[in-house]
Amino acid sequence: MKRISLDTANNIIAAALKKGTELGLNPLAVSVLDAGGNPIAFQRQDKASNSRFQIATGKAAGALALGIPSRAIEKIALERPHFISALAGQTPYGLIPAAGGLIIKDAEGDIIGAIGVTGDTSDNDELCSIAGIEAVGLVT
Repeated sequence: MKRISLDTANNIIAAALKKGTELGLNPLAVSVLDAGGNPIAFQRQDKASNSRFQIATGKAAGALALGIPSRAIEKIALERPHFISALAGQTPYGLIPAAGGLIIKDAEGDIIGAIGVTGDTSDNDELCSIAGIEAVGLVT
């Protein structure tokens, strides 16, 4: 299995946080997981609220669990709330059905992990996730 190194995870986080600063967003938190859903790295900006690890990691974990962006999980949650509620209790880091969680793929299209960003609007969180992934030459 291909892996995201700690250095790459930290670079993804740095780029995501930089994008948030450039956009003037609220304090963000970013979590990067490997393809098995294990946390590799997490950072929370000063003044970010206290549950940001759980939210960021839940966005990333949900994307991995269902193989789709957390934005798409939000749509499923509206159509099938009992399914998403039940699944959230079955995943080790929960599942947050809001944009900001994306699968990370290598150049060959293999899934190597996921990112979750939280702290601002879900749309802005997702923009920062994309920026982090693209900054290290990976794709979503």
